Amino acid sequence: MTIILTPYWSNGVQKLKLSQPPAAPKRGLVPPQLDHEIHVQRCLEQLRSKDKNLEKYIYLSHLKTEDPSMFYRLCLEHMAEITPIIYTPTVGDACLNFSHIYRRPEGLYISIQDKGKIGSVINNWPKIDEARISVVTDGSRILGLGDLGVNGMGISIGKLSLYVAGAGIRPDSTIPICLDLGTNTQRYLDDPFYLGLRQKRVGDAEMEAFMDEFMEEMSRAFPKLMIQFEDFSTDNAFKYLERYRHKYPVFNDDIQGTGAVVLSGFLNAAKLSSAASGLPLTEHRILFFGAGSAGVGVASQLMSFFTLLGMTEDQARRKIYLVDSQGLVYDARGHLAEHKKYFSRDDYRGPPITNLLDIIQYVKPTALLGLSTISGAFTVDVLDAMAAINPRPIIFPLSNPVKLSECSFSDAVEITQGRVLFASGSPFPAQQFGGKTLYPGQGNNMYIFPGLGLGAIIARVSEVTDSMVEASSLGLANSLTDEERSIGLLYPRIERIREISVFIAKEVIRAAQKAGVDRSPALRTKSDSELMRFISQRMWNP
Repeated sequence: MTIILTPYWSNGVQKLKLSQPPAAPKRGLVPPQLDHEIHVQRCLEQLRSKDKNLEKYIYLSHLKTEDPSMFYRLCLEHMAEITPIIYTPTVGDACLNFSHIYRRPEGLYISIQDKGKIGSVINNWPKIDEARISVVTDGSRILGLGDLGVNGMGISIGKLSLYVAGAGIRPDSTIPICLDLGTNTQRYLDDPFYLGLRQKRVGDAEMEAFMDEFMEEMSRAFPKLMIQFEDFSTDNAFKYLERYRHKYPVFNDDIQGTGAVVLSGFLNAAKLSSAASGLPLTEHRILFFGAGSAGVGVASQLMSFFTLLGMTEDQARRKIYLVDSQGLVYDARGHLAEHKKYFSRDDYRGPPITNLLDIIQYVKPTALLGLSTISGAFTVDVLDAMAAINPRPIIFPLSNPVKLSECSFSDAVEITQGRVLFASGSPFPAQQFGGKTLYPGQGNNMYIFPGLGLGAIIARVSEVTDSMVEASSLGLANSLTDEERSIGLLYPRIERIREISVFIAKEVIRAAQKAGVDRSPALRTKSDSELMRFISQRMWNP
C-alpha cells in the first residue's frame, strides 16, 4: 500500500500527516459484478431519469456527498449537461427551495448571534488546514431572486462545485459559507421549514462590526485562503469589496467576475461588429439597462476595452451609458446612489428620458447589455431599433436565471435576421437561420472565477488586483480555437473549461507578479510553458 506523508502547518509548526488512498471494499460488501465504468453510466442514467431539474439537483447533491469522485467525474465528462443543473439556472430554484430540500449539513453557517465568538465557530470547521478557497454570501440578493436569507447557502455550494470541476481545486480545500444576518422576506420568516434566524436583517452598523470580526477571524484561521463574496445586496457588495480588497485576498464575483466575463465576450463581439460596420473599435457606444452592482461592475470592467485601445479613462467613461428604473442616468436628474455617480452623464440636460426606445434613439448604441432582471425588457421594438442602427448589433441579455433574461436568443435571431451578436447570462439553445446553425454565447462567470481563483491560490496573493481581473478576461478572450472562431462563437466551448482555467491562471499569476502581490517567488523564474505545466500538475482529478 502506498503511504503518503503530507506536510501541513499547525499553530506555526510544520507537521507531517499520514494519508493513504482508500482501501477497496472487502469482498461481500459490494455486488460481485460492480464494474466502475459501467457504474458511471448507471449514475448518468439515474440522473437522466429525473423529469424535473430540481430533482436532478437533489440527486447530484446526494451523489456529491456519498461519492464525490463520481460526482466530479460526471461534471467533467458531461459539463454542458450538468453545469446548468448545479449552477444557473437550476441553482436559483434550489436556493428558493433550499430549506425544503435540505437533507444534510454542508458548509459553515455563521449568524449574527455568533458575534463576539466568530473565531470559535470558524475553528469548528473540520478541515481547517486544507482550506484554500471560500465562497461567502449573506443571501441578501441571490441571482435576481431577492433576499433569500440562509437559503442563499445553495449559491456558495454551487460556486465551489464549479471551482472543483472547472479548475481542479481539491474538494477538501473549499468552504461554502452563509452569513445569517436575518431576512426581510416575510414568507421565509413565516415558513416552519426555514433554516435561518427568524428576524429582520440587522442594520448597517451592526453588520459592519460583524463583517470586520468575521474577516479578521477568517484571516487568522485560514492564512492561505482566498474569499469570494457572492450575492450581497448592491450597496453592500461595493462597500465590502472596497473595505477589504487591499487588506485580504478577496474578490466579488458579481462585480468583478461578471465584468470580466462580459468584457471577454465583448472584445470578440466588438471586432465582428466593427468588421461589419466599418467603424473603428473606438467608436463603440455601450448602453447598460440595469444599474445595480452587476451593471456598474460590468460597466467599470468594460472601460478596459477602450483604455486598451489607448483612450484615457475619461474618454472611456464617456462611451458608457446607464439606464435604471427612472431612465437615463444623468447629473441634472437629481439624487443618485453613490455607485451610479461615476457613469452619470454630464452632457445631457434635457427632460428625463424614461423609455428605452427613446434612449436608444438618443444614444445610438452599438451594444445593449441587460442586467436588470426584467424579463422581456428587450422587446421586438427594442431589438428592431438596435438592428436598424447596426449591421451587427451586440445584444447581451445577462440577467439570471433564464426566466429573468431580457430576451431570448430565438427572438434576437429572428428580429435581427440572424445578424445579432448575442451572449446571455443563462444558456439558450442554438437556432437555425438561413440554412446555418447559430450559437448563442453564454457570459457564464464559470469561465472566469475558477481560473482566477486557481491562479490566486497558487501565487498565494496578498490581494486580488484590478490587473489580475483584467488579465483573466483577456486570457478568456484569447482562448478560442480557430474552429470556435470560424463558427462565430464569442466564448469557447464549456467542455474545455480546465484547459481554459490553466491559461487564465497563468495570466493571473503573471499579473500578480507584475503588481507585486504574489508570495510564491519560485514561480517568477518559470517560463510560461513551465508555469502552465506546474498549474496543470496541481489540479485535482476525480
